[in-house]
Amino acid sequence: MCSRDPASNQLIDYKNKDAEEQKLCTTSAGGPIGVKDAIQTVGPRGPALLQDFIFLDEIAHFDSERIPERVSYAKGAGAFGYFECTHDITNFCAASLFDRVKKRTAIAMRFSVACGENGSADTVREQRGFSVKFYTEEGIWDMVGCNMPVFYVRDPSLFPSLVHAQKRNPQTHLRDPDMFWDFMTLRPETLHALLMYFSDRGTPDGYRHMHGYGAHAYRFVNPSGETFYVKFHFKTDQGIKNLDARRCTELMSHDPDYSIRDLYNAIKKGNYPSWSMFIQVMLNEEAKKCKFNPFDVTKIWPQKEYPLIPVGKLVLDRNPTNYFTEVEQLAFSPAHFVPGIEPSPDKVLQGRLFAYGDSQRHRLGTNYMQIPVNCPYRVQVKNFQRDGSMTVNDNQDGAPNYFPNSFCGPKESPRALALQTCCPITGDVYRYMCGDTEDNYSQATDFWTYTLDNCGRKRLIRNISEHLSEASQFLQERAVKLFTMVHADFGRLMTEALNTARISKF
Repeated sequence: MCSRDPASNQLIDYKNKDAEEQKLCTTSAGGPIGVKDAIQTVGPRGPALLQDFIFLDEIAHFDSERIPERVSYAKGAGAFGYFECTHDITNFCAASLFDRVKKRTAIAMRFSVACGENGSADTVREQRGFSVKFYTEEGIWDMVGCNMPVFYVRDPSLFPSLVHAQKRNPQTHLRDPDMFWDFMTLRPETLHALLMYFSDRGTPDGYRHMHGYGAHAYRFVNPSGETFYVKFHFKTDQGIKNLDARRCTELMSHDPDYSIRDLYNAIKKGNYPSWSMFIQVMLNEEAKKCKFNPFDVTKIWPQKEYPLIPVGKLVLDRNPTNYFTEVEQLAFSPAHFVPGIEPSPDKVLQGRLFAYGDSQRHRLGTNYMQIPVNCPYRVQVKNFQRDGSMTVNDNQDGAPNYFPNSFCGPKESPRALALQTCCPITGDVYRYMCGDTEDNYSQATDFWTYTLDNCGRKRLIRNISEHLSEASQFLQERAVKLFTMVHADFGRLMTEALNTARISKF
């Protein structure tokens, strides 16, 4: 057994841990079962009896044990640990988890693959989800991010189409390069994220060796009520590692759960993965004068102008005790803030504030926040929400279920009120289309020119051409025009690569 990894030995470990404890199987109602491998029948050849509750109890639960999987970011891994504040940022933020250096806050993290189903390989070229749940003494703060500092679109109305274009054709039920490239090339704002997607960072070596980003801008409120716009960065302390195309293909065939296995084994062996947390800060006046829209999630904030400020460290030191209860049911929502942290005007963030909670209510039920892994267990929840399917706590006993009231119901928080900011806004109500009104190329050009080296550019060209060559000719031509807008060499090299791919097919 010494050659097997910890994940392979899980059942052996369980047996050794509980070998002395006698366990008796029961029904869901707790009744002991005398015979587990035979149903009740009239005679040895049947028929079966309707009174056989032991069998019916088992099969009825089996019929219902699957819940809807996430529409996106379905396949994932999770673990638990803590956040430790290592630097004083109270001049920027009044959130309690930052109120003193060396303070620790319990966390849950989930890593995921953007568009693959729950049973798909987790080494494919995809954006990776990177989400952190902070269990603070003032409630849950969910930071729902990814392994790229930008996103594909800047208006949330396009999010369903973005996901549909990357998933399966509604008739053939196959991944369709025409769908993918049709959407991407009709929305040039996707270019920045698209280049990152097809670069090395599109295939990280597991979840431990990739950075995480909040991507969106958020707003901090300090104890004096001053506000600042921020972006979150989580730098892996294990070092960046990525998989080449050949290795990805190998893993897809013989270990499609490579990333889940890698995370589990590392924690089981005591090699606890960690990430250093940083923020970028933009002052309100800087946001007003910024040469680009700082709330456009397709853009980064240049670190030369907005340097990284160290905040703390995330450490994962516990694997889930059960995948379904602690990972599949682990639910995040960007709308879960704590006093001192607020959303920015970022349109995509504004759309996600509703969408994520709505998705979890569909998947897990109205009371999904009562599930232990989602519960803000450091706070006693007191509100005016009652009842609903699967209410499993005390339902707030006999407390008044309306506000205001004269019977000792919960009151408003003076601290939350003091940290609630006023944000003056002017403008006309309209549907402002932004596909071509914003700069879609400059930062993509910077990525090609300055972020990638020559070898990185060659790998990018190869990765894109292998995928794009499967799309229709007119889509290839439209893509090349956009790549030429990014950089002339990009367009030229892509044309050469597509021509080579076309010849090789014949």
